[in-house]
Amino acid sequence: MAETGFFDVDSKYRSVNWQLPDHITVIAEVGINHNGDMALAKQLIDIAVNSGCDAVKFQKRTIDLVYTAEVLDSPRESPWGSTQRAQKEGLEFSWDQYQEIDECCRERGIAWSASAWDIPSLDFIEDFDPPFHKVASAMLTHRSFIEAVASKGRMTLISTGMATLEMIDEVVEVFQKVGTPFVLLHTVSTYPSPEADLNLSMIQTLQERYGVPVGYSGHEPSVSPSIVAASLGASVIERHVTIDRTMYGSDQAASLEENGLRQLISVIRKIPAMIGSGQKDWAPGEREVAEKLRYWESTGG
Repeated sequence: MAETGFFDVDSKYRSVNWQLPDHITVIAEVGINHNGDMALAKQLIDIAVNSGCDAVKFQKRTIDLVYTAEVLDSPRESPWGSTQRAQKEGLEFSWDQYQEIDECCRERGIAWSASAWDIPSLDFIEDFDPPFHKVASAMLTHRSFIEAVASKGRMTLISTGMATLEMIDEVVEVFQKVGTPFVLLHTVSTYPSPEADLNLSMIQTLQERYGVPVGYSGHEPSVSPSIVAASLGASVIERHVTIDRTMYGSDQAASLEENGLRQLISVIRKIPAMIGSGQKDWAPGEREVAEKLRYWESTGG
């Protein structure tokens, strides 16, 4: 079984590695960038696999719970029709389609899950035995939902956008009370996010305040903030992915295309080795260089 950060995955079995990973875990957020097209979803899964991601993540909603009838009946032009309902239903995958996603990810050896936006959707995803759950920033103040996620006992990624520290305190308390492991993800919930607003030092603030692994979920179109986040100690990096940032969809512009994702991961994989232990010692080859350059030690001068 191959080790992939927090998730150990092969084509038949999945289990959670509860320890801090030796390398930075990278999650490709497909979200709703598949636009309801299974072929496109599989293409995005392939991009995640080929780029070296550890997991892919989707989003799941029960439309009539998350949105009011008034919102759903309001006008919105989209590839699926002229109402909000048509657009939002067009972005949802069925049970059979998620089974297809599950089979695809098992065949490709990559973990998957989905951010649930309501409790029935959480139970829907739970039936697929995911290696982790994800709490979106929008759901942080939904107390009964937070309690339901924590009750599952699975590793949970918790985004912290649109939240005060006091709001995060309450969520952390729920998870700690039942002993469910979690990772906090620093997030700025604008799409795309201006780099000047990212406040990446919050990664260390959250680490110091809660003493748990902290990651970063980015919504900016460039790769550099995620690299900085990893250098600041982020143990998980989550990035939206797309095949084309100009495609239809609210998250496309805040996503990375394949070249950007590959570039990001190629650098991120080097970061733990480059950061090192912080202990001063001879680097490999330094003694030989010292013998050549410190002439007074060899000549007695």
